[in-house]
Amino acid sequence: MRLDVVGLSRQGLEPATFTVAAGECLAIWGVSGAGKSLLLRAIADLDPNHGRVSLGGVARESMTGPDWRRRVTYLAAEPGWWTERVADHFDDWGLQAERAERLLLPAHMGDAPVARLSTGERQRLALMRALERQPSVLLLDEPTAALDGVARDAVESVLAERQAAGTALLWVTHDAAQSARIARRRLVVAAGRVTEEMA
Repeated sequence: MRLDVVGLSRQGLEPATFTVAAGECLAIWGVSGAGKSLLLRAIADLDPNHGRVSLGGVARESMTGPDWRRRVTYLAAEPGWWTERVADHFDDWGLQAERAERLLLPAHMGDAPVARLSTGERQRLALMRALERQPSVLLLDEPTAALDGVARDAVESVLAERQAAGTALLWVTHDAAQSARIARRRLVVAAGRVTEEMA
């Protein structure tokens, strides 16, 4: 489903207007502190904001917050965990084995305590958790920042499949080569102002 953003603003972010089609990836680029995460959090309606956001022509305000965030899912750069055991963060860890393998994670990791995992492992598990919800839009805040090249390629491959299946991606990255691989359009965020250019 297409995501339409019209005049979206919040403290630290000037009004932004753009569209992301179903099955499209839009890269988001900018220096640290420019407002990239603020933009994603505003789209997800996690912080107070102004403007119009809709999914498939359905306005955000016509849905409950949890329903909106199930459809338009924000994956934070440092995702939260609320219990000790990995599997407790999933609806059904037993169905995650194939995806875990694709992301270079062992299927038995469901029994592991979150505190013992590396940053890169937690990042990939958080992506699995987001994909389990089958969102229409994924808001990705540097999903490969803590990964080596092999794990990064695995994540890109899994997300490319979701994109081909119709999921829209908004992907924050500081990697110019990655931006060129994943997207043909790019939003540049500078001092809270959002502009668009070809990637």
